[in-house]
Amino acid sequence: MTVNWPRRVVILSTLLAVASCGGNYNWGWYVVLPSSKQGATNIQFLLGGLWTTISLSLLAIAISVLIGLLVALPGLSINAGWRRFNRVYVELFRAIPILVMLLWVYYGLPVVMNIKLDVFAAGVIALALCDSAFEAEIFRGGIQSIARGQSEAADSLGLSYWDKMRYVVLPQAVRRILPPLGNQFVYMLKMSSLVSVIGLSELTRRANELVVNQYRPLEIYTFLVLEYLVLIMIVSQGVRWLERRMQADERTGR
Repeated sequence: MTVNWPRRVVILSTLLAVASCGGNYNWGWYVVLPSSKQGATNIQFLLGGLWTTISLSLLAIAISVLIGLLVALPGLSINAGWRRFNRVYVELFRAIPILVMLLWVYYGLPVVMNIKLDVFAAGVIALALCDSAFEAEIFRGGIQSIARGQSEAADSLGLSYWDKMRYVVLPQAVRRILPPLGNQFVYMLKMSSLVSVIGLSELTRRANELVVNQYRPLEIYTFLVLEYLVLIMIVSQGVRWLERRMQADERTGR
């Protein structure tokens, strides 16, 4: 039986509440209880980082998809130099941990290139660069999965390389790579929490600040878990809906 995401959230919340009944820890759920003034204020503060998390992730994934596509195309070239560029880029940025990239972009660029970025811009750039290597591999695999006859048919029609990619190959490849692209967006949402280390006031940073103020880490971090859970469930449902829509369009020939 399929369980929709709101029910999953309720189930998880119930399990967390039951688990809190055991042990010797004196739980203080009043810090995130919406019925109390203090809890409502704390929840409003925590939710205040939601838009920052979403906008950071959306910008980073959009840039990484664009870079990934531009990096993937040279990897399909018959030119050895272009293929080498693709391999070096992918291996380099796939090997660097996101946290290290965040710290280097934020603290290193002002020294090395005299480019000073605010925490939001540094977070977007670092996340996009690290993710673009994975996006490039996703695009390369998706494009290579398209039957060779499709490309040959486009060549017989006299289409240029870019028109062939735009009108024939990429539309078919996108249908196949949509699930992994959705997974990467979910991954990006989770990895955005690392930007809190350089001071961005997103969900995790706000939870850390509230813990310092309220001294109730388990309750506040439990609420943070539920925030990410709901956010990612919504994204997952959106990706599944888009998959079904594209499959329906493919069956109808649109």
